[in-house]
Amino acid sequence: MLLDTSPSDTELIELLKSEDALAYTIIYNKYFDVLYLQAYQKLRDKEEAQDLLHELFAQLWNKRNSLVINSSLSGYLYTAVRNKVLDVISHQEVESKYIKSLQGYIEQGYCITDHNIREKQLSALIESGIASLPPKMREVFNLSRKDKLSHKEIAAQLNLSEQTVKKQINNALKILRSKLGMMLFISL
Repeated sequence: MLLDTSPSDTELIELLKSEDALAYTIIYNKYFDVLYLQAYQKLRDKEEAQDLLHELFAQLWNKRNSLVINSSLSGYLYTAVRNKVLDVISHQEVESKYIKSLQGYIEQGYCITDHNIREKQLSALIESGIASLPPKMREVFNLSRKDKLSHKEIAAQLNLSEQTVKKQINNALKILRSKLGMMLFISL
């Protein structure tokens, strides 16, 4: 193609369809800046706007043989940019919703897992503390806390006075508080 006069958009389209690389370059140079401003005004991201236009012009070249432009070239390009901008914005919204839902799931899963782990650790510490009690005190404590027996029922079952049962449970609680307090401090 000779450049004695600037070809019209209709001529540029026909030359582009006949695989004229110079026509493509003229279209690119003629419309890139104004299309870039349109994309940038909507996206507010320079790199995203440039990527969008590079993709648009690459598609223009790749589809040059099957290109159907019912309006002007400028109208076609403006519409294509607008549609691509809307696609980008839509994709960003979907991506944002996905990230938020994923973040919520991660946080919820972490809390549940963290609570389960801490609960198991605390149960193990309590069992360890109970196991370290003297045998008779451990038996009285287990009957009281695990079997849910009253002081009177424990006293009758073990042939002890209610006062002895009460004292054994109080002593067990004091020992467990001191041991568990130290164990919790060390483990945490």
